[in-house]
Amino acid sequence: MDNIAPTGAVASGTGTVGMKFRIAGDGDEEALVDLQAWLAEDPGTARLEVSVVGGQGPTMNTLEALDVLLGNAVEIANFALAYVTWRSVRRDGGQGTGADDGGGGSRLVHGDSTVDIGHLSPEELAVLLRRLDDAPPPAAGA
Repeated sequence: MDNIAPTGAVASGTGTVGMKFRIAGDGDEEALVDLQAWLAEDPGTARLEVSVVGGQGPTMNTLEALDVLLGNAVEIANFALAYVTWRSVRRDGGQGTGADDGGGGSRLVHGDSTVDIGHLSPEELAVLLRRLDDAPPPAAGA
């Protein structure tokens, strides 16, 4: 259902440097609204900077993605746990769209690489995010 695409290191409104991810809805606005609410209500992720990315639909604006800024290792771990828990709850609640994608996320895109994250535990996702955070962002147009 979702793609998570790191968009590189950025400075937040608070002046901290972090790693920004885009979580694309692939046409499932309901899932993005649900994830945004989940992250806002989770004690470990409530303070994360989450912004809405809109697009133009045939008759109105559409919710296409969420941008999430992770500033440190604790936020990476908290996000990984909250995201995997949210995905599991959606899957268990019958809100998923397929057997393995759970409607809550299955692909992480970074540059030209795509990784299936639909089966990762919170620990495995956190390790992957940390590795991406340590890697320089891909050069535009490279």
